[in-house]
Amino acid sequence: MRTHPLSRLRPAWAASTVCLAVAVVSAACGGGTAPGGRNDAPKTLTYWASNQGATIDVDKRTLTPELTKFEQQTGIKVKLEVVPWTDLLNRILAATTSGQGPDVLNIGNTWSASLQATGGLLQFDTKTMDQIGGRARFLPSALASAGAAGKDPTAVPLYSLAYGLYYNKKHFADAGIGRPPATWDELIADGTKLTKGGRHGLAIEGASIPENSHHAFVFGQQYGADFFDPAGKPQFDTPQAVTAVKAYVDLMARDKIAAPGNAEYSANQSMKDFATGKASMLMWQSAATSLADLGMKPGEWGVVPVPLPARTPPGGKKVTSLVAGINLAVFTSTHNRDGALKFVKFMTSDDEQTILNKAYRSLPPVLSAQQDPAFSTPDQQTFRQILATSAAPLPMVPKESQFETLIGGALKNLFADAAAGKPITDERVKSELSAAQQRMGG
Repeated sequence: MRTHPLSRLRPAWAASTVCLAVAVVSAACGGGTAPGGRNDAPKTLTYWASNQGATIDVDKRTLTPELTKFEQQTGIKVKLEVVPWTDLLNRILAATTSGQGPDVLNIGNTWSASLQATGGLLQFDTKTMDQIGGRARFLPSALASAGAAGKDPTAVPLYSLAYGLYYNKKHFADAGIGRPPATWDELIADGTKLTKGGRHGLAIEGASIPENSHHAFVFGQQYGADFFDPAGKPQFDTPQAVTAVKAYVDLMARDKIAAPGNAEYSANQSMKDFATGKASMLMWQSAATSLADLGMKPGEWGVVPVPLPARTPPGGKKVTSLVAGINLAVFTSTHNRDGALKFVKFMTSDDEQTILNKAYRSLPPVLSAQQDPAFSTPDQQTFRQILATSAAPLPMVPKESQFETLIGGALKNLFADAAAGKPITDERVKSELSAAQQRMGG
């Protein structure tokens, strides 16, 4: 992720001062410090939550009552900061380098192996996992995205997500389109019909590093591209990767069903365009809550799997989404390990999993919480199907977060060129992907 939107897996552009936002809480980050640095005093925990709702304020309104409930149960106050996805990975990396960060934090599940390699996150070995209820409570595929294969995870699943194609039912009906597209040819044809009068067929987030990298991965899977070889060595500029990336950027550059201004979108602006009728389709991770927050009614949209090529290319896979989701982690630098684990146990309890995943319209990775009828809506059934049949995990390699940053940046440059009317050729795409691979060191 968000994967979302792996699903909603985020960028690192410039270092930031990690302690600044929580300086008002305590003299140091990792706010559970007791006098003398003891680990036994339930004081204050700092929590970095990812931006799951339409706005940061929506997240604060969603999470604050639950954090108050935790304080009432344990006596431990939680200082909340909701961090935008555009800043989150940068903030985490700065914190792992400095050793000064929050006590508990959300991470995109696709970053798990990269952040595990830093040594900055607490390992959930069998003993630690038992403190929060045990491994068996979690969906196996979600837990498999919590760390590198064969190693103890350094996070636990919190929200499960997948990408789907949202479409405006009225726009489709008014255009005489009887069903949503299942192939890219159909999507382009539908998008062309829908692009008129200041409205575009598709909204994209062309300046968003994570969204770009997620879509590059999915298109890559469809067109037979693997961005890492079996040994974990980057291979960004293969012919298959060039074809895949060009197909995505061409939705703006050649097909013109996405507005040129989308090249500058990076903070849920494409979702706002869809919600306000400026665009008729949107590829996003479990967006129902955010769309409702932005004024849409559930019956106004539908959601189906992201399209596939009409004919599967050689080596291509029928993948429409990454296995997306949000994990919950504990910094090793916390001064209140026991309190942090109590908070993790609370957030992954059946009650909280039901409350929070209902609020965000995500799927609970805790198996027992999935029994609630709220997770059987048409949207949720679609995402269950996607996760079960057409989702693939991003590579669980230590350099995965660098992959997101570099590939996402390469696509950002290509979208900027497309918006400026510059030709997007195979050679231009290959040059960006080759430069990204060189910066990766491959």
